[in-house]
Parts: sequence; C-alpha cells; structure tokens
Amino acid sequence: MIKTRLDINIILPNESHMPGYRVKYQTVTIGDMDFYIQSLKDHQQYHDPDGEAERLGISPDSWPLFGQVWPSSYVLATAMQTMDLQGKRILELGAGLALASLVVHSRGGNMTVSDYHPLIPTFLNENLRLNKLGPVRYEVADWSRTDLELGQFDLIIGSDLIYEYDHPAMLADFIDRHSADQVEILMVDPDRQHRASFCEEMLEMEYTFHSTRADCVLSTGEAYKGSFLNFHRDEATLGLLSA
Repeated sequence: MIKTRLDINIILPNESHMPGYRVKYQTVTIGDMDFYIQSLKDHQQYHDPDGEAERLGISPDSWPLFGQVWPSSYVLATAMQTMDLQGKRILELGAGLALASLVVHSRGGNMTVSDYHPLIPTFLNENLRLNKLGPVRYEVADWSRTDLELGQFDLIIGSDLIYEYDHPAMLADFIDRHSADQVEILMVDPDRQHRASFCEEMLEMEYTFHSTRADCVLSTGEAYKGSFLNFHRDEATLGLLSA
C-alpha cells in the first residue's frame, strides 16, 4: 500500500495577484515527506485572456488538467523516493504540478521539469517557494518538435501521459531524441488503451521493456489501478538487438 495523505487546507490566497482563476493549497504526504502544493481550486475553470493557450492548441476543456494532483502522479512521486539518482540527469515529461520532480529536487537530484501549459512555470515557482526549495530547470516541451537545447537524459519519468491516439508515436520519438546512450525510462500509466501502442513504439527503437503492476490504495481510500512501464537501453542492449 502506498501511504499518501492528502489534506486540503484552504489558505486565504491573495487572489489579487492571480486574476481570472482560483487556487487552493494542500498538504501532500509522500512517504515521510510533506509537500505543500498550490493547485487549481476549480477543476472546470478556464483563463486565457491573451489566447496563449489557444495558440498552443490547449482547449477550454483541457486547460485546467495541469492544475490537479492526479493519482498517477502520487504513485510516480512515491517511486522517486527510492530511485537511484546519483550522477543522473533527470527529466520529467508532462509534469503538470510536478510532484515527482519536487521529490527528486528535494533529494538533490539533477532535475529538469518539462510541460507545455503556459501557467506551469507560475505554479512551479510557487510550489518551490512553499517547500523552501531552490530553483529548478524548467523547459517547454512540444513532443512534436525537436528541441536541441533540451539535451539528453539518463532517467526520464512521467505519469499518465498516453491518453490520445497520437501520443504513443510522438512521445516515443521525443523520448528517443532526448535519451542518453544509457537510459532508463519509468512511466506510470493507469491502464489507458494506448499503452500497448506506446510500448510497441519503444520496442521498435531497441529499448528493453518490462511492466509491473502499480495497484495500490491511496490513504484517501481511492483504489489505484495501473502499471509501471520501465524501459532501458545501453550499449549491450543495442549490440544484442542489432546482432
């Protein structure tokens, strides 16, 4: 059982500096670590006065999705408590509120946070401040484009990323472009229907793969069902698959 406590404490937010959307503050406990998280109070709100989200292809329905702490992110954040981080460049894809990244960052990991929503840097900076953590690298990541400045990573993580028909190919290609020669990829997936297509894409690019169940009961009482998707590639793997 993953022991994750979620206490929602509405603090008096200064809404004057956040016009157009409302926030809440909550304490999320991952193992023996408490994180104070700013998230969206209303999961159906929409605020795009300058049309920035619209230009990025973010619809009103999907706009608030970044601002929630999703069950899969709890599972990934818990896994990051015991993951070996020594000497690794680490990238979180589709980070949203970046709970897993906060765990890695608090452990001293070399963390890069990435996503696409224009408000994520605002929430990330506030959550770093709330948890008395220093700056962390953030990069806008469009999976359909090559970003030479992003670089390559030894550990790539993500949670609940494969929920559209075109995600498997785009995500696999993006991961491959930003993977070091020796890399581990850990995804948490709540058994979405496109999971198998993503795994096939990764296998075609010479990554080894194994899956384990991530089923658990969160301390909120919610039953979580999903999988850890673990991919790996190194020189020995490439040589074996090429033989």
